[in-house]
Amino acid sequence: MPSRLLAALALKHRPLAILLANDRPDGALQFKERRWGCVAAMLLAAEQGKTVVFDRETYGCPGGGVGLGFGCAYKGFPIDHLLSTGGTFDLPGGQTRDFGEGERFLASPAVARRWVASVPIRDVPAEYVVVKPLDQLAAGETPILAWLLVNPDQLSALVTLANFRRGRLESVIAPWGAACQSILFAMVEAERPEPRGVIGFFDISQRHRIGRDLLSFTLPWRTLLEMDEDAAASFLRSEPWLKLRERQ
Repeated sequence: MPSRLLAALALKHRPLAILLANDRPDGALQFKERRWGCVAAMLLAAEQGKTVVFDRETYGCPGGGVGLGFGCAYKGFPIDHLLSTGGTFDLPGGQTRDFGEGERFLASPAVARRWVASVPIRDVPAEYVVVKPLDQLAAGETPILAWLLVNPDQLSALVTLANFRRGRLESVIAPWGAACQSILFAMVEAERPEPRGVIGFFDISQRHRIGRDLLSFTLPWRTLLEMDEDAAASFLRSEPWLKLRERQ
């Protein structure tokens, strides 16, 4: 457990562990099959102490399916119009949805399709994606990712510490996507020799769910352990950080 780092950060929100599993956890919260829902809302339920679980039939929405690593859930869904100029469309299953003027996150359907083409689609090698509070990990459970809600001071510390042993310009990235899609981006980072942390929760349609001074920071589990190892020798014991920590 990365206790040194988490203690030094003085987090007010519980860090989450993201795991892959082939067995469904008993008592976990889960969307009903093929019913609309928001993965970001489920992440916040986990932050409140719940275990939540998703599979290829219960990921809430196409963006959530993509964000959780369940392949290209955008197939057959007019994501290019939802993200841009909107309209009314027939969806799989005989539903019709009116997206109004669209979310206006991207200038046009063509620009939105360019963004979709850039998304690093992955299909996780497991039946379930499980999210639970980090302090509820059972013996033998090894997460693939950690997900933190942090304020600007804490984010500054994480960005700095992520670069402590690397000396690079980009030890952290901030890609645009849905609130939950930092999970996907961090899964991709986990494949790199030197994974980067992922700043997220920029999704304007979901920011109302968290405080205005919060963002998410998602990173591969091994990177979190590396940062925990570095914490004792880092700036986290210095006067500048200790003064910032007092105002957390």
